[in-house]
Amino acid sequence: MSWCLYLLECSDGSYYAGITNDLENRIKAHNNGTGAKYTRGRTPVHLLASKDYDNRSEASRAENAIKKLPKPLKLGFFA
Repeated sequence: MSWCLYLLECSDGSYYAGITNDLENRIKAHNNGTGAKYTRGRTPVHLLASKDYDNRSEASRAENAIKKLPKPLKLGFFA
């Protein structure tokens, strides 16, 4: 099963990074208010970028790395 790191832009202009094994349903959950607590009050969200990984462990390491970056560098993480 492959995992995906994704970057969302929230309605307030902030970014949210997360991982999932079903990107389409995860974005729907964020927009329905059933996703992460952070995005519940910041809908609608839209997908800026995503990157596939072979397993959850690799995706989690990438999520941790992107969350340490300043906002202007986050989108470049996917290049």
